[in-house]
Amino acid sequence: MARINTIVYYAVLFTIHLQAQIIFLQLPVPMYMTAFIVLTAVILLRNRMASPQRIFYIIQGIVCSIYFVVAPSTIYISAIMLFIVLEWYRSKALREFKSLQETLRQTEAQQQQINETFRVVRQERHDFLKHVAALHFLMERSDYSEAKEYLHQLVDSYEETNLSIKGERGVIAGVLHEMYNKAKTLNIAIHYDLDIPCSQLPIADTQLVALLGNILSNSIEACQEWQKLNNAQGNISLQLYKRSGLYIITCKNNTVPLPRDIVDSLFGRSEITTKQGHDGLGTTIIKDVVQKYKGFLDFTYKDEIFTLKLKFPAIH
Repeated sequence: MARINTIVYYAVLFTIHLQAQIIFLQLPVPMYMTAFIVLTAVILLRNRMASPQRIFYIIQGIVCSIYFVVAPSTIYISAIMLFIVLEWYRSKALREFKSLQETLRQTEAQQQQINETFRVVRQERHDFLKHVAALHFLMERSDYSEAKEYLHQLVDSYEETNLSIKGERGVIAGVLHEMYNKAKTLNIAIHYDLDIPCSQLPIADTQLVALLGNILSNSIEACQEWQKLNNAQGNISLQLYKRSGLYIITCKNNTVPLPRDIVDSLFGRSEITTKQGHDGLGTTIIKDVVQKYKGFLDFTYKDEIFTLKLKFPAIH
């Protein structure tokens, strides 16, 4: 209520001042038109930080006011052309604004992934001497079987982290580690078979994070649905190797039965997806990255196994 009273207060004051200037300049603008323009401007600019769209709304309102203050003439054609140009530019600016917001969101997510990976590495380093002391104690007691089991568990836990961060740059290690942990939390068996670090791919970090993140996210979600349907553990494997001047990424995962029409159009249209409640944006991002870096995309579906294969020229 207080906000509405403030808007009315400023609208009345600005209308009086503006109409007085219009009368002084002897412009043929009626009072109701002045009040409309001022009220619209006050409402759109009530926040200290106006969104880009609000500025365009104000300009469009001013353009429309031409029809009220100018007699029918060729200027009407200019007004409609200006309207079209402004709308085109507004749409373009809005897409860029949303793109910047998405980039910021991804950057924040990547920073969290890096922080989490760094925390895990620090914790493992911090606990290393404690594990050595525990093994030493078991060996002194000649409890070799228990020491062997303890060492096996320790190696497995270190291997999980090592698979994600071995030779990788921070943001790439972060997304690989996050997806690995996410799959394990959902009881999905996930395996990285990386002959070379993913960071060696001739792809910008932001694009590579988007590529790997969407590949693994799609695989995890598909496996999760398959597990619910089959009451069994799903499997994901991610491979990367270099052959004949090509970097080859292969990702395999269990998936629920896919209709033929979806398989045929999976990477063709952005609205096609194998999962309910999703918009298919992940497959679009994967396709866009492949096209941007002159890569090749192929996929197969057989016996509830989905295989995605990407090839990128080894050109930096």
